[in-house]
Amino acid sequence: MDASSQAGSFQAGELAERFGLGLRGDAAARVHGVGTLAAAQQGQVAFLANPRYRGQLADTRASVVVMREDAAAAYAGTALVAADPYAAFARIAALFEPHLQRAPGVHASADIHPDARVDSGAHVGAFVSVGARSRIEAGAVIGPGCVIGEDCVVGADSELIARVTLVTRVRLGQRVRIHPGAVLGADGFGLAMDRADGGDQCWLKVPQLGGVVIGDDCEIGANTTIDRGAIEDTVLEEDVRLDNQIQIGHNAYIGAHTAMAGCSAVAGSARIGRYCLVGGGAGVLGHLEICDRVVVTAMSLVTHSIREPGEYSSGTPLMDNRSWRKNAARFKQLDTLARRVGRKDA
Repeated sequence: MDASSQAGSFQAGELAERFGLGLRGDAAARVHGVGTLAAAQQGQVAFLANPRYRGQLADTRASVVVMREDAAAAYAGTALVAADPYAAFARIAALFEPHLQRAPGVHASADIHPDARVDSGAHVGAFVSVGARSRIEAGAVIGPGCVIGEDCVVGADSELIARVTLVTRVRLGQRVRIHPGAVLGADGFGLAMDRADGGDQCWLKVPQLGGVVIGDDCEIGANTTIDRGAIEDTVLEEDVRLDNQIQIGHNAYIGAHTAMAGCSAVAGSARIGRYCLVGGGAGVLGHLEICDRVVVTAMSLVTHSIREPGEYSSGTPLMDNRSWRKNAARFKQLDTLARRVGRKDA
């Protein structure tokens, strides 16, 4: 039987000791949940990470606030002091997240191929299909309606929440979490134009013979798609975090600890380094390389390889429509204007 478990409450002193935080104020202050500075009530813990919200400290009703040392020095209430308040708050908030405990076993409606292996410590939910030669390891949770094709591996303590599809040759590491509707291991977009003489030209589909490899501790958002490789694998290293509705093309390679926001896309054979951040709606063209520790801001299009760490942007900032129409008309005149200026300089 499934059961839900949730932490009760904690004293500020307990939290400080547990997470290695400084403490100012009442060590016995007790919290049982979390909230924002503006909306928190007594018995809740909030955080201050952005100096713009410092003015809300005076009016917050939170029993405990996580903040930096400089802010805590002037705060009359109970504070937990952290070098990175947001990260500390995330760890504390996880204590109050309900967890549905899934009992090991295979639901009667699940369809498990005779050549598949399901560890006795795994949970396989209703209407799940597991294909030939696939393996579900100990502690894994396969939620309702998931489809696991042939030659797949779901690593220990990984969770496919619901309606996740692993098409074929997908290997998940340990503690991977995949949200509903995600599809991993579908065909990559590989096409070759047949230009044979004497007939109509047409597309030939290039067989997609590789797989998908997902490292430990990755998280993949709802309705995100990761295509399998044409020859080699599509790879996400450990601790990669993908938001909802992201497209990862075949043979792409994404380095460890990189995070990508919703509706971004990476074309085939692109390589993204470690500790990168890709904003929402951004795109990376195929066969490009992005080095470690690069930030690509939202709605940008990466059209060339990036060799130096830093923040990169493209596109035109939002403006009122009247200004946009004027500027758009002037965009068309830029080449003529540049040529005219060049003649004057000559």
